Amino acid sequence: MTSTVPALVTPSAGAPFARASVERRDVGEHDVLIDIAYAGICHSDIHQAREEWGASIFPMVPGHEIAGVVREVGAGVTRHAVGDRVGVGCFVDSCRACAPCLAGEEQFCERGNVPTYNGRGADGSPTYGGYATQIVVDESYVLRIPEGIALDVAAPLLCAGITTYSPLRHWGAGPGTKVAVVGMGGLGHLAVKIAHALGAEVTVLSHTLSKKDDGLRFGADHYETGDRDTLRRLRGTFDLIVNTVSADLPVDAYLRTLALDGTMVFVGAPENKQQFSAFSLIGGRRRLAGSNIGGIRETQEMLDFCAEHGIGAEIETITADDVDKAYDRVVASDVRYRFVIDTATIPA
Repeated sequence: MTSTVPALVTPSAGAPFARASVERRDVGEHDVLIDIAYAGICHSDIHQAREEWGASIFPMVPGHEIAGVVREVGAGVTRHAVGDRVGVGCFVDSCRACAPCLAGEEQFCERGNVPTYNGRGADGSPTYGGYATQIVVDESYVLRIPEGIALDVAAPLLCAGITTYSPLRHWGAGPGTKVAVVGMGGLGHLAVKIAHALGAEVTVLSHTLSKKDDGLRFGADHYETGDRDTLRRLRGTFDLIVNTVSADLPVDAYLRTLALDGTMVFVGAPENKQQFSAFSLIGGRRRLAGSNIGGIRETQEMLDFCAEHGIGAEIETITADDVDKAYDRVVASDVRYRFVIDTATIPA
């Protein structure tokens, strides 16, 4: 059985959004029905809605930065209750049996996790994301949002927050470490906040100094441009570089800013192949790595950490009528720092 809910739908690649209804499954034994309050706009929403990452499934309802309140739970649900403040991130199911799933790293499910949107569930039906008024999700893939974070600023944490928290934790950012954050956008501003809260010395490397005051306010100790002269001056400095941008970089120049045994990790996804010399790694036993969101356990850890340290996204709240324009502004880097849709504006 299914029911229909109001949503923002794009019918084809690059087409404007329109109000429509989409089907949600009825609440099963282990399901949670969530009244969505806010949905963040991630750049990956734009890539998929515009079919820039290969074939997409249309009609599409994007959105994997979801925050809301539980309306109904199935008879077998034990993790959540009606009235709970909850979130949903980038996936809503996984095989639950492979080594990564058993280790709490469902984002690396060997059979492929089920994306919150632009994917298909176990029954083959398409998944629809958070640009809607409600969503039904298995309780195992629903996160608790602590009272210390407002729902609107919590929504982007479900993707941008965990995308930056995971590599910072995995590669040991903390007291005595020097961390560089490349880019000060939707991902980068949260990377700065989280790295600072972890106790690291934080440097922002940006293409301009236009956001310097914001970066320092978010906790950066230093704010530099990523030009070649600056990178040359900073050689041998950093223990960890978190690259949040999707633009092409002079990778060798950045690698040489790493100290002995340092790591540069990509969380942004450039469209082009990135070039580097092996000697940039060999010379300092350096590593070039990548990271992809986080599992359910780590995402909950991130939310609890952000609540403890008063960390939320810097947002601009928009209505359903503003989404197409917001997409263009994201592409133009004209947002500080994350758009969040007030889903109460979706119903006609």
